[in-house]
Amino acid sequence: MDRLAAIEKTMSRDDFWNNPDSTTALLKERTLLTNKKDAYEKLLADLQDGEVLLDLALEEDDAETVREVAGNLERIAAGTKKLTMDLMLSGKQDPNPAIISINAGAGGTEAQDWAEMLFRMYARWVERRGFKSEIYDLQPGEEAGIKSVTFTAVGDYAFGYLKAENGVHRLVRISPFNANGKRHTSFASVFVYPDIQDEIVVDIDEKDLRVDVFRASGAGGQHVNKTSSAVRITHLPSGIVVQCQQEKSQHRNRDLAMKVLRARLYQIEEEKQEKERQEAHENKEDIAWGSQIRSYVLHPYRMIKDHRIGMDIGNVEEVLDGGIDPFIEGVMLAKKQAG
Repeated sequence: MDRLAAIEKTMSRDDFWNNPDSTTALLKERTLLTNKKDAYEKLLADLQDGEVLLDLALEEDDAETVREVAGNLERIAAGTKKLTMDLMLSGKQDPNPAIISINAGAGGTEAQDWAEMLFRMYARWVERRGFKSEIYDLQPGEEAGIKSVTFTAVGDYAFGYLKAENGVHRLVRISPFNANGKRHTSFASVFVYPDIQDEIVVDIDEKDLRVDVFRASGAGGQHVNKTSSAVRITHLPSGIVVQCQQEKSQHRNRDLAMKVLRARLYQIEEEKQEKERQEAHENKEDIAWGSQIRSYVLHPYRMIKDHRIGMDIGNVEEVLDGGIDPFIEGVMLAKKQAG
């Protein structure tokens, strides 16, 4: 924790608070490092207490206390695993909340139903983590499912974990929308951006924007309000289009749409710089990662396979209910080993 000591030393200077705007990033980093330090010290203390308790239980042949210690060790192991993963997330934006966009691929209702299944999977992951979420925009399908959705995951290291989900997700199953019961393959794309914080500036020239307002509508074209509160923003230089229609206020929808636009522009610049760094290292194994990352096969067998790391999981219900951590952790470890 040399970095934490250096931050504490900087904060002890008399002139540290003279410019509050410049202290935000440092205070944020200090909080994250302090949380990691506290988590490590608690795990160590719990382990030491467990050793003492186990020794006493064995001396007194106390089976109930031995079971209690075993349960505590399971919790310590889980806490150690989480801390290990957190320590691997060293990217500048890894601690930030995430903005997730899911878009159905070609295939109409079938692909839109798959996009909705993915949305539920990530919503359950957010819920399991104890994170919070907010929907910015949701476009329902004509018959079922959704055409697209943009939402947030707010919690420590949300972007750091979810960035591993970027790419195309493929579903193979017997179509519930086909009377002949034929097998069908559907695709949906997932994009994850960091919810950039106020200390990071992304310059957007207003003349580069085309802003359209329209009435928000629900499934079947029914208007969810009678005023033009929904906002669509087109960034002309990049061609990026974002929209938000979840709020009743046009100003609120515009603010949220601009937030998504800033995040996407920031991520594009980050990816451009990362590509340049990768091209400078010919042996980078992860340079091609990102297109079709995972297949979810529900017929003729049941298996979910991550193509990047060759990981198979047979419990598809658990994964589709938000149990995607094995894939996320596997990708993190593989990238770490690749250097």
